[in-house]
Amino acid sequence: MPSFQSVIAEKDSDQPRIARLKLNRPEKLNAISSAMPADIRRAVEWAELDDEIHVIIVEGEGRAFCAGYDLNEYAEGSDPSNIAADHPCRQEKTPWDPMVDYAMMKRNTEDFMSLWRCSKPTIAKVHGYAVAGGSDIALCCDMLLMADDARIGYMPTRVWGCPTTAMWTYRVGAIRAKQLMFTGDTVTGTTAAEWGLANVSVPAAQLDQTTNALAQRIAGVPKSHLTMHKLVVNQVWLSMGLEQTQMFATVFDGITRHNPEGMWFRRQAQVEGFKNAIDWRDSGRPIPEGDEARALVTELEKRLAEARSKL
Repeated sequence: MPSFQSVIAEKDSDQPRIARLKLNRPEKLNAISSAMPADIRRAVEWAELDDEIHVIIVEGEGRAFCAGYDLNEYAEGSDPSNIAADHPCRQEKTPWDPMVDYAMMKRNTEDFMSLWRCSKPTIAKVHGYAVAGGSDIALCCDMLLMADDARIGYMPTRVWGCPTTAMWTYRVGAIRAKQLMFTGDTVTGTTAAEWGLANVSVPAAQLDQTTNALAQRIAGVPKSHLTMHKLVVNQVWLSMGLEQTQMFATVFDGITRHNPEGMWFRRQAQVEGFKNAIDWRDSGRPIPEGDEARALVTELEKRLAEARSKL
């Protein structure tokens, strides 16, 4: 079996036609590290090249599917394995180059989309949370199965993020997508199934059995037939402009992280901790914007400089 830093890829022990791609950072609720997007793509490539595999189940180790991007790494910048100082995602780079940022985030988007482009059907099995960037991973899969009490959504639409895969409108339609993007709310597996976002929602204790039964049913179909049917359905979304929509979404994601509101969120996370910044973001409390955000950034940067001077 292949070996990756943040993902486990293996064949199902009872059914070799089924591959399991497991996000494997359980101590951080499988939050997305800088290594995870490429790990996902390489794991998909491994499954793609194995003629025995017919279908791929994507799941998360531990208590959740994926809690989004690792804010210790991307927002606080304090994680021991933090991205390098010259990495294009670093917001301290001045002046900010939006095209360099776009190139980096587009790579992540393309890595996640390997699940969608893979010729073999992919099933996201979601328990706990599939939120923020974690929802991108789940929604790039062909099918979504959720536990009733699991939650999915993109909270960073409130500040510091735009879903780069742009899958929400294609999955739930414009009206529901606007509701979720304007509020940053999450929905349960039960609601996701009612909206047609999830194929199925079941009690958590039944999620494994339900997912396995679907995967086994699919695994009996010839690979050539699965490939043709997937290409036909995917072509509909491509004809509707999915790739162009993702281009806009990925550019806008960079803007949300570098405009006054995005800089405030990052500085708030660096000074007060990411939990404090997230609690503010999700509470419904008005988020500082414009001149107010700029003034707070200046104050927070002073505090950050003072704290670093004491180290």
